[in-house]
Amino acid sequence: MSKIFSIEQIRKADAFTIESTPVSSSALMERAATECVLWLKSRARKQQCFAIFAGPGNNGGDGLAIARLLINSGFLVRVFVLQTGRFSDDFSINLERLQPLTSIVFWEEKPLQWPVPEADCIIIDAIFGSGLSKPLQGLAREVVQWMNEQPQTKVAIDIPTGLFADKPLSNPEDTVVFADYTLSFQFIKPAFLMPENEFFVGDWHILDIGLSQEFIENEPTNYFTIDSTLIKSFWQKRSRFGHKGVFGHSLIVAGDSTKMGAGLLAAKSCLKSGAGLVTLHHPKNRGMALNAFVPEVMSSPDESEVFFSKVPPLQRFDSIAVGPGLGQAKETQKALKFLLQDAGKPLVIDADALNILAINPTWIPFIPVQSILTPHPGEFERLVGKSENSFDRLNKSKAFAEKFQVILVVKGAHTWVVTPAQQVFFNTTGNPGMATAGSGDVLTGIIASLVAQNYSPAQAALAGVWLHGLAGDLSAETCGFESLTATDIINHLGQAIKTIY
Repeated sequence: MSKIFSIEQIRKADAFTIESTPVSSSALMERAATECVLWLKSRARKQQCFAIFAGPGNNGGDGLAIARLLINSGFLVRVFVLQTGRFSDDFSINLERLQPLTSIVFWEEKPLQWPVPEADCIIIDAIFGSGLSKPLQGLAREVVQWMNEQPQTKVAIDIPTGLFADKPLSNPEDTVVFADYTLSFQFIKPAFLMPENEFFVGDWHILDIGLSQEFIENEPTNYFTIDSTLIKSFWQKRSRFGHKGVFGHSLIVAGDSTKMGAGLLAAKSCLKSGAGLVTLHHPKNRGMALNAFVPEVMSSPDESEVFFSKVPPLQRFDSIAVGPGLGQAKETQKALKFLLQDAGKPLVIDADALNILAINPTWIPFIPVQSILTPHPGEFERLVGKSENSFDRLNKSKAFAEKFQVILVVKGAHTWVVTPAQQVFFNTTGNPGMATAGSGDVLTGIIASLVAQNYSPAQAALAGVWLHGLAGDLSAETCGFESLTATDIINHLGQAIKTIY
């Protein structure tokens, strides 16, 4: 688990490191530049050309230090400095170090003739870093617009110029560098995790520059990543003498007569994630499909032949999941209301169960506390309301989780898990191939399985999201993104779980 900090906290981390260790601000900048150059050299050809655009602040200082190190490594480097303000102290230090090595072009206004970078030249954006607080204007805006028109590969240092690190753009039309790669330092910036910023940030990499571990450990935050270290910290070792009754019994209420596949996928993934027993509640006379697809799962037929209409006895179940492929028939809506009121334990709520709650918002307070809701963005919008951007959606997620004391799993490229205490965890596994039919049903089954195995609801959500994404990554290694299916994810769950040991 890694902490995610605000820009203000990152500045504090820099300052604390400089004050508490024998390292100056310029030496810390040298560390950052060295890590960037190591990354660039590992991917550049021997005669690579670089065009570095530097602003007057510390981000520009990073760019000048990178230029010097690249020149000393034998690369051809052209440097352009935007004089849009007073040079920072560390910028001036690195300017003095660089000037004996190469000529530098200084711009105070738009040039009469733009440079023409070589076709295979790499453009380095070091104009403004994460300290930017307002949209680009003037010369900087002109330069970024020109950069975006160039076909060459672009690498942003710290953060693409024009993008804010921990807040949305003021206007979707604001000018921002379209980077192919972003090299950032020590901490993930929240903006990297928001889908609307994908084409600004490109493929991002976090470089360790040795900021104080004491500060990192002691500085509080409500934002974290989900990674193997976190999952291993609470993963339960199975007893040699355990039996199926010890590992919980899950009930999956899913699938109407036209969408039985959703229920079958959820049931199978629940079983493959370690639940001792799994029962699927399904429309009457659909048991044959269950026996054929996953014979290890038990059948609970509904009175209706087409949809969920009546809640079965619940006392024997350790976890209950409801929603995938459920449909929204009036009888189903009534049955869901009874389930919410009678469950007596946290539920895993997905898909049509969420849509039914959106239709009947007065039922939301009936949701048992600590229940886990797993909406995709469309379901979230129907349930909670429209969001102006991902930061707004995140704030609405936190408010909803706290108000109703539930755990929200908002699905996406970096699925986030929000607890009732407003802690937010961003997932680090998963890939675009998982945007496929049934993938969410598989996640529902995994989370239900972990709840049945006596993980807390928060732990079940965190581990479920991470394992689901990792199984998807393992699937993609063999079949690629386009051919990946929900069944592939289920088939790689065992391999994903093995990585924990």
